Amino acid sequence: MNTHRQHERTVVDRATTLRVSEIYASVQGESTHAGKPCTFVRLTGCNLRCAWCDSPHTFTGGVHRVLGDVLDEVAALGLHTVEVTGGEPLVQNAAIPLLRALVDAGHEVLLETSGSRSIADVPPEVHVILDLKCPGSGEVEANDWSNVARLLPHHEVKLVVASRHEYVWARDVIARHALH
Repeated sequence: MNTHRQHERTVVDRATTLRVSEIYASVQGESTHAGKPCTFVRLTGCNLRCAWCDSPHTFTGGVHRVLGDVLDEVAALGLHTVEVTGGEPLVQNAAIPLLRALVDAGHEVLLETSGSRSIADVPPEVHVILDLKCPGSGEVEANDWSNVARLLPHHEVKLVVASRHEYVWARDVIARHALH
């Protein structure tokens, strides 16, 4: 029992600070969860500069928010599914406590990550969407291939393909890492 209480204090500290770009309700448009009503928690910061980034506004800025306020806003939106995204959410140390707190609150939690940061500490209940970077992104060297070995059966891999060359590259990655 004492260990459990320590776990709650260190992992779900409602005063933990995050930099948040936006929190909003929408419909999930990607992954195997497409079509589901979903709350998006878009964190600020990214260690990559992909050629076709659709969220460069998340590179800087954002609002400093305490975890408790983020959880309250997510709860007020009333949706079961929550996606934590960015930028790259895992550049913030507080992303892991956020994921844990969302799981503990009973949400179905999705994490969209570039795969450039380790997913080793992501709670196993979280549905990881590993967005491996193809050569045309300009960030292929940032892929942390050890993350592929950490994927669980409910996780998925996303590959944004912009050319025939990238299609062949992606097909080879899928075969080499047995991602089918």
